[in-house]
Amino acid sequence: MSKKQKYYVIWAGHETGIFDSWAKAEKLIKNFPGAQYKSFDSRAAAEEAFKKNYWASIETTKKSNVKKSIHSQDIIIPSISVDAACSGNPGVLEYQGVNTETKEVLFAQGPYPIGTVNLGEFLAIVHGLAYLKKIDCPFPLYSDSRTAIAWVRNKAIKTNLERNSETEELFQRVDKAIAWLKGNFYQTKILKWETEHWGENPADYGRK
Repeated sequence: MSKKQKYYVIWAGHETGIFDSWAKAEKLIKNFPGAQYKSFDSRAAAEEAFKKNYWASIETTKKSNVKKSIHSQDIIIPSISVDAACSGNPGVLEYQGVNTETKEVLFAQGPYPIGTVNLGEFLAIVHGLAYLKKIDCPFPLYSDSRTAIAWVRNKAIKTNLERNSETEELFQRVDKAIAWLKGNFYQTKILKWETEHWGENPADYGRK
């Protein structure tokens, strides 16, 4: 019996489009951070999905084989969650954004040699906002940092971290983040992740 033809839609990868070969599609998503792709049983279904965004596609698919890791009825699913990790404060900094339900990494940045948790949390939120706006996705965004949420709301930061040769790359990203907030309109709801009631943020690095 011949193997049924599959079609692969890539929304985010080294190249986007519809492909009829997994070997080809795999090369286009390999080593691409936050690659977005999905297989379909017909060309028509793939074309219809490609007109929409990745999130709309996976939201309408029954995922009976995926065990939910989030149980609280207060948590909005689907959504994305962001978090930062800092080895010391200040220290080596990185941040990431994930699918709240599956913990799939959607984007990640760092490590930066010197940074603070608050700066990482701020950058993670803004990166998440830009990410959702770019793919025209209406999902809310969770962060467990009240400070970073306030910085985003005010479009300004307050940090004691010195700007020098070691931190310049990080501060340049902060400058771009602030400029993005001032120059873009977004409707994404930024929500506080209630760690005390729900457990660790899904984007947490688990290094505590």
